[in-house]
Amino acid sequence: MLNRSQAIGLVALTLMWGVNWPVMKLSLQELSPLYFRALTMTGGALWLFAFYRQRGVRLAPRAGEWRSIVTLALPNMLGWHTLAIFGVAALASGRAAILGFTMPVWTVLLGALFFGQRLTRRSTLAALLVAGAVALLLADELGAMAGRPIGVLVMLGAAISWAVGTLMMRRATLTLPMEALTVWMMGLTALALWVLAATFEPWPQWQFSPRMWGLLAYGVFMNYGIAQIIWFSLARHLPPATSAMSVMMVPLVGTASATFIAGEWPRWTDGVAVVCVMAAIATVLLPPGAWRRALGR
Repeated sequence: MLNRSQAIGLVALTLMWGVNWPVMKLSLQELSPLYFRALTMTGGALWLFAFYRQRGVRLAPRAGEWRSIVTLALPNMLGWHTLAIFGVAALASGRAAILGFTMPVWTVLLGALFFGQRLTRRSTLAALLVAGAVALLLADELGAMAGRPIGVLVMLGAAISWAVGTLMMRRATLTLPMEALTVWMMGLTALALWVLAATFEPWPQWQFSPRMWGLLAYGVFMNYGIAQIIWFSLARHLPPATSAMSVMMVPLVGTASATFIAGEWPRWTDGVAVVCVMAAIATVLLPPGAWRRALGR
């Protein structure tokens, strides 16, 4: 059963991750995608480095650990965060969140396809639910005059990249603390993003509105900072079923908060899709009876 601090942390984490989607959408009104990612991820990496150094976490990688850092950063950080920000630029932020959080289902399917994991009836049902959600959103984008079907494919690519990274992480033999691994993956990814941004995007004017500075602060201190710290704290103590419930709620929070933050009113297709994706996540991540155990009943 969750204690009070764990329950508060789980709710806060879910809200921060969900709200971040419309926050990203608003930020792109004043800053191009790659520069936005490079700036916020650099600030987040420095923030986390200072925090964990003060806490005494071993942050200096040994010679043999750099290979794992680089290899894991490619799908977990560079692939996911780069594709996701372009997906948000192309789609409504709530819709992007729905597609991005199909990741747990792709993890199961890719594990069965490439790593010999057993494909159960539950995972098959989850795949069908995700396929239905994707088909619904793709058809809606194709049918809209201002639709961006390419955005659906980009967000699916982001989710698949995240899933590949998750599978690699599970099979990696790591000696570096997870906190340090995340800090260095973020730092290397931020460096790559600065290079990509300088190559493909015009140099920003850096004359932002007060609202934009607030959005950037949210990205640095909340999304890349406090949310990561809470996640590391909870991941050590929470059962997988409880963590899965948080993951399930992020697309719902993202879709709902987009109405108030970004002025994006969800269509009925978004409502059906988010239910399908939440059900798919529950199917692959929650064992039978997990709802009662997670709630302490």
